[in-house]
Amino acid sequence: MDRLKQIESFVAVATKGSLTAAAQAAEVAPAVIGRRIDALEERLGVKLLVRTTRRITLTHEGSAFLEDCQRVLADIANAEASVTAGGVKASGHLRITAPAGFGRRHVATLVPGFLALHPDVSLSLNLSDRVVDIVNEGFDLAVRVGDMPDSSLVSMRLADNRRLCVAAPAYLQRAGTPATPAELARHQCLTLSSDASQTRGWAFTVDGQVQHLRPDGRLDCSDGQVLHAWCLQGLGLAWRSTWEVEADLASGALVPVLERFASPPNGIYAVLPQRKHLPLRVRLWIDHLKQCYGDPGYWRAPGPAGTRSTRRAGRRVGG
Repeated sequence: MDRLKQIESFVAVATKGSLTAAAQAAEVAPAVIGRRIDALEERLGVKLLVRTTRRITLTHEGSAFLEDCQRVLADIANAEASVTAGGVKASGHLRITAPAGFGRRHVATLVPGFLALHPDVSLSLNLSDRVVDIVNEGFDLAVRVGDMPDSSLVSMRLADNRRLCVAAPAYLQRAGTPATPAELARHQCLTLSSDASQTRGWAFTVDGQVQHLRPDGRLDCSDGQVLHAWCLQGLGLAWRSTWEVEADLASGALVPVLERFASPPNGIYAVLPQRKHLPLRVRLWIDHLKQCYGDPGYWRAPGPAGTRSTRRAGRRVGG
C-alpha cells in the first residue's frame, strides 16, 4: 500500500476526528481509510490512534508522529507548487523587520525586485535598531546582523558579516595608527550608545582568542550612519561592517586599522518565529535574500545607500 496514502489518511483522521469525515474528504469508503491506518500502524509497530465507537484519540506516539507528518505533507505540497502552473505562485501579506541602516541599504532595495516577481504579494517593512519581538508583534521574519543569542526563534544564516576598525586618513595622520587593540584606549573611538548597541563590543583576535572591547571616546550615537559620517570626517576610529564601508575602503576615504587582529565574521540572518509550515511567500523572500546576498558582485558594488539597482537585483533572482 502506498506509504504516502497511509500518511495522508492518518493526518486526515487525526485532524477531522473520524474515519467517516476523512473518507468523505478523500472520496473513498471508510473501510479504505481504516485499512490504511491499520497498515501504517503494523508497519511502524506502534499504535497511533485509539478508536472507539464514540471517538478517535491520538496516542502519545500518534501525537508526535502527526506533527512530523503534517510537516512532510506541507513540504511536498510546496515542492509541487514550485514546479507546476508555470512556476511559484505566492500571495498574501508579508511583514518584515530589519535594522535601520542595513535595512535601508540591503533590504528595502531588494523589495521592488521581489514584488515584481510575485505580484500577488504585498509587503510591510519595519526598520528599527531595537530588537523587535517578532512573535508578539506579528512579524513573519526579521533580518538581523551579528551574533545570534540562544532563543526559541529559528535563525537561518544568509551571508557572512565581517566587521573591522576603520578611520579616515586625516585622523590617522593627526593621531597616529594604533598597533594593537589595547592602544585604542589612547584614541578617539566613535561608539554606539549603550541603549542602542546589541553587540558585545569591538571584537579582535588576540593570541588566538576573540576579545571584546568597549572603547571610550568623546562621541557616541544611537545611529550607526551618523558614526559612519563622523568617521569619514576624521573625528575618530569606528567599528563598522564591510557592507557599510566597502565603497569607502575601495576609494581610500577610509582605511582599515588593526587588520592582523581581525576577528572571525559573524552573520546576517533571517530570523523566524518557527520553521514549520512557512507560508510560500516567506520561503520565497528568504530565497530572494539568499540569492542576492550569495552573489559576490552584490557586495562589491553596493552603491550609495538606498540607490542600489532593484532592476539588477530582480533580474539576478529571477534567473
